[in-house]
Amino acid sequence: MTGWSLPTALTVGGREYRINADYRDILEVISCLQDEDTLAGQYVALALFYEGFEDMPREDHPQAMEELAWFIDLGEDPEEGPPQPKTIDWEQDRAIIAAEINKAAGVEVRSLPFLHWWTFMGYFGTIGEGQLSMIVALREKLRKGKKLEPWEREYYRQNRSRVDFKRRYTADEEQTLNAWGV
Repeated sequence: MTGWSLPTALTVGGREYRINADYRDILEVISCLQDEDTLAGQYVALALFYEGFEDMPREDHPQAMEELAWFIDLGEDPEEGPPQPKTIDWEQDRAIIAAEINKAAGVEVRSLPFLHWWTFMGYFGTIGEGQLSMIVALREKLRKGKKLEPWEREYYRQNRSRVDFKRRYTADEEQTLNAWGV
């Protein structure tokens, strides 16, 4: 494969598997990988990503996960070093991200029947100044304890629910909260 190709299949254990490369599929895979039950989340992510995963030998699963990570990272080797702090949440920020990507793409991307993950991320990478970049910058300033400008404080006061990351609960925590009527 050359650097100009958009992969639609990956080789794992010497066998080629078609992959679900649409950006919506990958966002779902990313969501599964953030599951509290890491092994279950990885299994579901692999099953969503690889067509024919049910026939993949179990000993090929680690390589399959490596290939999945390579794909999500746009064909690049993962960055070495400590994990970077979270600056966006694909689910919480979806409306803002979609609007910014639509602007970059010049089309409503959600109406497209297929948009390859790498193309989607190419559009994402061209997002310039806008609401998403402002929210990310505010999150960074708040995380680092930096002083906000007066206009930033005002924006944050009015849009705190957009800027602050929402707490995600495990299934057990959700059940407990529901039992308490919260």
